[in-house]
Amino acid sequence: MIFSIVKGGLVKPVSSWQFHKICPRVVPASRLYIKYLLFVWGFACHLFVQAQLDTNLIDYSRTYEFEIADVRVEGARFLDPRILATLSGLVPGDKLKVPGEQIPKAIKTLWRQRLFTNVSIEVEKFQGNKAYLVIKVEERPRISRYSIKGIKNSESEELRKKLELRAGQIFTENLRSLTINTCKNYFIDKGFLGVTVEVTETPDTLLANSVLVKINIRKGEKVKIDHINFYGNHQLNEAKLRRQMKETRERVKFDIDGLLRVKQNLLRDSVRLRWYAVPGGISPSVLWEYASRYVNLNIFKQSKFKRDDYEADKRKIIEYYNNKGYRDAKIVWDSVYQTDAKNLNIDIEVSEGRRYYFRNIYFKGNTKYPDSLLARIVNIKRGEVYSQKLLEERIFMNPNGGDLSSLYMDDGYLFFNVTPLEVLVENDSVDIELRIHEGAQATIRDVRIVGNTKTNEKVIRRELRTLPGNKFSRTDLIRSQREIVNLGYFDPAQLDVVPMPNPENGTVDIEYRVTEKPSDQLELSAGWGGRATANTAGGLFGTLGVNFTNFSVRNIIDKKAWTPLPAGDGQRLSVRINSNGRAFQSYIVSFTEPWLGGRKPLSLDFAFNRFRANNFATTDFSKIIGRYFSTSVYLGLATRVKWPDDWFTVSAGLEFQHYILDNYGAFFIFSNGRSTNLNAQFTLARDSRALAAPTFYESGTFLSAQVKVTLPYSYIFPSIRRLPFESDTLSTALRYRFVEYHKWKLLFEWYMPVIRNKKLVFKASALMGFLGLYNPRIGYSPFERVEFGGDGLSNLNMGTQLGRDIVSFRGYQIMTPQGGSPIYNKYSLELRYLFTGSQQATIYGLIFADAGNYWNNIRDYRPYDLARSFGAGVRVFLPMFGLLGFDYGLGIDRARYGQLNQGNSIFAKYGAFRIILGREPE
Repeated sequence: MIFSIVKGGLVKPVSSWQFHKICPRVVPASRLYIKYLLFVWGFACHLFVQAQLDTNLIDYSRTYEFEIADVRVEGARFLDPRILATLSGLVPGDKLKVPGEQIPKAIKTLWRQRLFTNVSIEVEKFQGNKAYLVIKVEERPRISRYSIKGIKNSESEELRKKLELRAGQIFTENLRSLTINTCKNYFIDKGFLGVTVEVTETPDTLLANSVLVKINIRKGEKVKIDHINFYGNHQLNEAKLRRQMKETRERVKFDIDGLLRVKQNLLRDSVRLRWYAVPGGISPSVLWEYASRYVNLNIFKQSKFKRDDYEADKRKIIEYYNNKGYRDAKIVWDSVYQTDAKNLNIDIEVSEGRRYYFRNIYFKGNTKYPDSLLARIVNIKRGEVYSQKLLEERIFMNPNGGDLSSLYMDDGYLFFNVTPLEVLVENDSVDIELRIHEGAQATIRDVRIVGNTKTNEKVIRRELRTLPGNKFSRTDLIRSQREIVNLGYFDPAQLDVVPMPNPENGTVDIEYRVTEKPSDQLELSAGWGGRATANTAGGLFGTLGVNFTNFSVRNIIDKKAWTPLPAGDGQRLSVRINSNGRAFQSYIVSFTEPWLGGRKPLSLDFAFNRFRANNFATTDFSKIIGRYFSTSVYLGLATRVKWPDDWFTVSAGLEFQHYILDNYGAFFIFSNGRSTNLNAQFTLARDSRALAAPTFYESGTFLSAQVKVTLPYSYIFPSIRRLPFESDTLSTALRYRFVEYHKWKLLFEWYMPVIRNKKLVFKASALMGFLGLYNPRIGYSPFERVEFGGDGLSNLNMGTQLGRDIVSFRGYQIMTPQGGSPIYNKYSLELRYLFTGSQQATIYGLIFADAGNYWNNIRDYRPYDLARSFGAGVRVFLPMFGLLGFDYGLGIDRARYGQLNQGNSIFAKYGAFRIILGREPE
């Protein structure tokens, strides 16, 4: 007897050994009679049971019960039979009721796996009251390989990364649907709204139970947005509304015919226009609204339609209306429709409603501060345009502080909360009630730092403003976060500060979660200097430098700390070697300990420079005819001060420089002699710049005022004081034996985000330098002058060795005479846009406008007589290799300085290209 169940069907069983349950019992007689009777009776029962089966007369009202003796799986070639048997829920030893739900349920369970084309469960045999079951399955075919047709190879490779297809995978209907949807969504996101995808499979003749899957894609035409039309907008023009749709943009277009019809359209729609009081005068905003229908030159944003982005942009339109006071604004209807195979239009009708204004703002629940103070903080006047966004910013969303929540949280009120409510809306006026819950002041209990696998914890803790025992302050929290970022050891994107309040005891725990990033830098560059000249040997030149920004001197003797170098104490060690064969060699070593003693922010700076250069004969470049040597040692201290605020630092240092010139007049006003420059330096600086990414500042200012002074040797040593005014060889050597001067330098930088996401930043800077003299008979020092102009790269690394400042000026070659100049001014405006600010690289572009000049004497100083230039550039910062940049500038006044290039075009005559390596020139 067999149970046969196919896709849920069930045939009820009756076995021959159960006839005694159907027929009446037999009374025993003689043995022969009994055998005969049993034979006849058994044959009759068999005919009776067979008749029941043939005529479907089984008694379905009765239930038969068996014990499952074994469950076996047939047909599973790639799947584990034991797992399938377990998955079915039919367990040996369990009772099996027929009819019942166990076998249908087992089939449904296996069928839901979508792994089979056929499932059946049969009774293989009976032994007594035990049943042996067989699960027979036919597995779905598996993918041997798949191909994509109808698209480019690059698109195919990108699409393969998104598909969930792999060799050996069971090909199900669900997988087919998923593949089709993935392909469609991929191309719909690229603007191919009419894409069609067909997935077919054919048996693989090489592998049993396998199929070849073919994905045929027909992209169709790329659909762009031709027009976005607004209806019902009487107060805000279409151009402003379109700008709110950041992701749904019209295609690039420049319709001349449409522009020529603007005048006709203006006259036709004159009822809707806003006119100036002057008859016939058209508002520029109205003119721009009409012109924007036919002109769109935004080449940086693709025009494509994505439903999710479109819905988000519609919400932005309503938010824009709300921020302009139209709190009842809504979108009545919208329609998206294709005009042809390549274009679609979007129609949106808005209901603007009336414009609302703030009237009264009430405060409730405040006990710490009076209403008058809170009103000054909120600073929303009666009659201002109603804006929920403005209200939220004044309450708790001002990133620069000065909002209501900052007032409370900077005084420890961590549990402060305020709820703005519209208590009355009357005509076009809205009354607001700010319900304040001050809570208790919170004290910082514990400060934890996690994630610093390389940097010692003390290096981070000494930058924190949030100390245990202090009252909680949001300003201190933000400042601490900024200081950790400025260390340069951690990824700003992954830095997280988590306050953990404990309301039951009025305390708060603060956890700083940091992620280490590579901060050391390797500089390796080489080039070919071309033919030799009198000042250079030509040929191969190069630079090798390493900058360890998180060094540890105390761990040098610890062998375990060399991984590969001792690190973690926040010290900076830099070693740099420059060489151009026999022309010059320089060696630079510098070290900075930011916390001398480990208790106060007292910085120790040490630097050593050694430089050698040669002059060559003009007729024989292998012959050295002049030499120059310089040695420099600097030692300085710097500390933070709290007045006028804690952004200020003060530094002081001593510098010793010794110069030897032997027939070397390439860069100086004298060619033979020795000079000693012993000077004291004092610097006052304020730095509140905030980094959005390495080397990319998003806000803040930097101000530095520096003075370098020497002793007035000409008034101290009589032999120098009695020198004749006219110089000869001997007097010149004595004149500059001890260099005397006072030098003033002022640098100012200001960064301001232009848009809220802080990717577009405006920078303004000013740099001024003045070299003064003590004795007119001695004149200006031959050292400490400025080399103004050029790219700043050729002599950037030799500025200290040559005893001068290197100030680049984009768009010009070197402008100063050979000996340099004592006075210079430089001004710069930049607009920077951050393309990427990831841990791996920082990339941003910029456009600039520069102005500057130099003067050889204070009497000739004209601060408004400036050379001008403008251009564009890009910067790339790689943590391991430092800064790489390119600028192209057009010098407007190159003809004035005799620097016109050869060529006919403006770019050829006035252009100059600049490369930046390592660090930004001044």
